[in-house]
Amino acid sequence: MIGSRDLVDGPTLAERARWAESIGCSHVAVHDHLALQHAPIPLLTAVAMATERIRLCPLVLNNDLRHPAVLAQELASLDVISGGRVDVGIGAGWNEREYRAAGIGFDPPGTRIERMTEAIAVLRGLFAEGPFTYSGRFYTITEMDGQPKPVQRPGPPFLIGGTRERVVRLAAREADIVGLDLRQRGEAILDAFEARTDVRIGWIREEAGDRFDRLDVSVLRALGDIAVTREPLRVATELAHRYAGWTGVPMTAEDVLESPYSLIGTVPQLVDKLRRIRERWGINSFLIGWFEEPGLRDFAPVIEQLAEAEAQTGDHTP
Repeated sequence: MIGSRDLVDGPTLAERARWAESIGCSHVAVHDHLALQHAPIPLLTAVAMATERIRLCPLVLNNDLRHPAVLAQELASLDVISGGRVDVGIGAGWNEREYRAAGIGFDPPGTRIERMTEAIAVLRGLFAEGPFTYSGRFYTITEMDGQPKPVQRPGPPFLIGGTRERVVRLAAREADIVGLDLRQRGEAILDAFEARTDVRIGWIREEAGDRFDRLDVSVLRALGDIAVTREPLRVATELAHRYAGWTGVPMTAEDVLESPYSLIGTVPQLVDKLRRIRERWGINSFLIGWFEEPGLRDFAPVIEQLAEAEAQTGDHTP
């Protein structure tokens, strides 16, 4: 996945999206905030009109900003316009300052998560054939036949991402794509390393059961910046020192280089690492950064090699 967050004009966005598609990126993604950025659905519609294959992913829609009946129509319309390329990234919302500024009540996490879970049920129901009725704590739908219907049947795949156990387990039960985000404060940074990754993937396996092999597991935040370099040990040493200072958690360059969340090394090293990560943990996609990041074009050969291998073998690769 590659993200867009700049306020750019249409031709610039189209050029960036076509470049991402040409090197083999799987998705263009965009955050959802009431901030200095384009709104997700118009931006992804523009990407759809400029490309042919790349998938479109809001990463993630704040459920509290839209009623799911309205969102269902917007997403289904985008799926039709794009020829079936939408992934539904949805979240419970987290930015309290944004809520306060807009005059929206900021409920406790459990309430927001429960409301999001109901919204997913409403979206799926409205994507399905025929009239849909739902009665929950937060939403009531009565004999509503959502229109238009998405191209993808029974509907677009859902992406749910998070950091904490409750949300990761929810994603494993409800989503098609489980996004692993990364908190970068205090001891939470340990989630970036091998032992904690084993634990988090264990949660997903437990909740998904037989579905695990059909899930996509995605890393939504890297540990540090992408660095295509012939001096990975030096870069990792500097990064380890910086993170140890921020978090108070001791770490070594080797910890950083072995982390499934870091992308530091030569092109062959990174290709090999991403393959090993997929084999060990089932992680098969990464949000590699934003169009405007300087290291992104250096990373393009990694994407191209993985995309070429995928085309030859049929395996899903980052």
